[in-house]
Amino acid sequence: MDDTTDFDIYVVTTPGLESALCAEMQAAGFAGLQAGKGGVSTRGGWREAWRANLELRGATRVLVRIGAFRALHLAQLDKRARRFPWADFLRTDVPVRVEASCTKSRIYHAGAAAERITRAITEELGAAIADDADIVIKARIDDDLCTLSIDTSGEALHKRGHKEAVNKAPMRETMAALFLRQCGYDGQEPVVDPMCGSGTFVIEAAEIAAGLKPGRSRAFAFEKLAGFDAAAWSALKASPPAVAGTPPTVRFHGSDRDAGAVKMSQENAARAGVEDRVQFRHHAISDLTAPDGPPGLVIVNPPYGGRIGDTKQLYALYGALGKVLRERFAGWRAAIITNEPALAKVTDLPFLPTTAPVLHGGIKVTLYQTAPLPPAA
Repeated sequence: MDDTTDFDIYVVTTPGLESALCAEMQAAGFAGLQAGKGGVSTRGGWREAWRANLELRGATRVLVRIGAFRALHLAQLDKRARRFPWADFLRTDVPVRVEASCTKSRIYHAGAAAERITRAITEELGAAIADDADIVIKARIDDDLCTLSIDTSGEALHKRGHKEAVNKAPMRETMAALFLRQCGYDGQEPVVDPMCGSGTFVIEAAEIAAGLKPGRSRAFAFEKLAGFDAAAWSALKASPPAVAGTPPTVRFHGSDRDAGAVKMSQENAARAGVEDRVQFRHHAISDLTAPDGPPGLVIVNPPYGGRIGDTKQLYALYGALGKVLRERFAGWRAAIITNEPALAKVTDLPFLPTTAPVLHGGIKVTLYQTAPLPPAA
């Protein structure tokens, strides 16, 4: 792979969290950033695409734009796809698949467009085609311009390679990381999650504090591209993180009324290598107390209507959570993710103005957060 070539790189994220990802990318030293709908664009060589996969906590996947040409009809698409230098990017021994989309173009049938590009790759390059291929070519035909990109990630990036066990309606690691960022979390303060489920918020916070790279334990699709430089990739993985970690003095705490969730969280934390920074306990919200030491952030993704259970049954739970936080967590900031303003309101917490809603499991959720809570009256 020639790293002297600059590409347009598009880092996909959960819609509603683009500005948070943009802030993360800026802190990590990515240049020429521009937030759009569903992601952030930057420019760079293959090293920057690798680094985005390895280091960005809020990225869902990383697309590298490898070329573009105009195509007014399928015959023209076929001809120009056959001229494209596929061998610069694809290997003949690695299967590939093509996904296409068409908007405001004379070519309007995405399936037919994908079929023409697929045929061009097989007949001109000789690569095999497979529905489950790790290498995906994305063809976007917009206003008669066909843009070709490679998905360099493979599996979605929330799959860090550490979490074998998940609870009901889990929060994805990528979303959790950006919600933590929106709360101003930077690894320097304790974090508490009193409904920890599979431990996502607690483990993510501990990894940030430790300066661990989120993609350190998994493989990526770009490792199967033509000219991949394994030695350069190994060197990048071994290099210091863009944002250094902190000593393991700050602790991260999770609890849950489900003993199975607590065990699950402990096992996930051990696989992530942060078990020395976290503590998980089995108890109800009513038994929640602030840990010793300086205040920090309480962040929780509680059940809500449409996700788990009936909204009316949740009012008591939210009320109890709000009461405990108001009475026992003076000086701490609180953050709650829910889809129901009424549920947030019943906590009686002094929430700040909210940011844009975010799609989580098909439901639009909002992050409600407070400034440091005042002492109990």
